[in-house]
Amino acid sequence: MSQSRTQRIESEIQRVLATLIAREVKDPRVGNVTVTAVSCSPDMRNARVYFTPFAAQHAPEEVRAGLTHAAGFLRGELGRRLSLRYAPRLQFVFDETVEGASRLTSLIDRAIAGDRAGAAAPEDAPPRETDDAEPPHPERTTGAEPPRR
Repeated sequence: MSQSRTQRIESEIQRVLATLIAREVKDPRVGNVTVTAVSCSPDMRNARVYFTPFAAQHAPEEVRAGLTHAAGFLRGELGRRLSLRYAPRLQFVFDETVEGASRLTSLIDRAIAGDRAGAAAPEDAPPRETDDAEPPHPERTTGAEPPRR
């Protein structure tokens, strides 16, 4: 199967699943879920559905359990709405990229704030020593010449 067709089907599956989960799934564990990506196997028998709970009231594992419980219903509706001969078996996976991106953004923001605070320090202040600074060499600080070999 061509890669462009697979990508088109994956995007259609993502669109239809997002609509189905938002409007049809009544499981209280699911709540508001964003379907971030869909990845199908080459034979289109299995599909990994990556999701992120939006304003989650439940832990991601509970949301995944609710989605897995509704997987049969979602698979049937997906096959009907997309007129697929074989609807793929759905496997739900919590997408951690959003949390990772949020964590990296906060680290970058803290680093920038630290740089700005360091740049705003008065010019007369002595430079700050860091833990990774190399201790002064004893021969260089005493003024004595090193022994000759």
